[in-house]
Amino acid sequence: MASAKLAKQQLRSIVKARLAELPQEAITSQSRRIFDTLQDYRLYRDANRISIYLSMPAAEVQTDALVRHALQAGKQVFVPYLHKSTLTTPDTPTRVMEMVRLNSIQDYESLLPDKWGIPSIDAATVAERECILGNDTATLDLMLVPGVAFDLDQQGSVRRLGHGKGFYDFFLNRYFERQGTKEGGLKTIGLGLQQQLLDPLAGESVPMGQYDRVLHGVILGDGSIKESK
Repeated sequence: MASAKLAKQQLRSIVKARLAELPQEAITSQSRRIFDTLQDYRLYRDANRISIYLSMPAAEVQTDALVRHALQAGKQVFVPYLHKSTLTTPDTPTRVMEMVRLNSIQDYESLLPDKWGIPSIDAATVAERECILGNDTATLDLMLVPGVAFDLDQQGSVRRLGHGKGFYDFFLNRYFERQGTKEGGLKTIGLGLQQQLLDPLAGESVPMGQYDRVLHGVILGDGSIKESK
């Protein structure tokens, strides 16, 4: 466990240094290609209830156009809300993630940026919003997931390296446990810049821990889709 944690930290440093050298114009153009691909992607077209992360201003795929398109298309859009945990489950992070619903484009545009520049849900409005884990019957069809790095293992499964807080894996494990299934109907798709796809020929790979989950696929900045086999 300790060796996997160290390997993840080292890999994050390598990839983040790579992304820091990437011009913003390249991130913008890759994000546009991902947006174009996603609009025609069957999992997105068929999804009614969709979770979309709200992006940092730099160093990751931008999601503003995706959020707006989904809302305009009449989809129910849920975004992350981080809060202090009240759970007593072992290995629970200090802060956990809930997915809460945006009511409209105007609601989305009213969100204020946090210290990382990410549009954030006002805690005072959460009680008025539909929440996924806060409702025993609430479900999602599709979750668009950020990451620091992605790769494919030898079986062809898409693996994801997050930022190290465990927010997404912990949310998904709680979600599927409540559903009473390992998969349920929810599909998880990563969004990654080309520079975030690891090169196995360079000896790069995503270390997997006890609670890490593979994704159903990843859409990359060249517009390609890699789905888990």
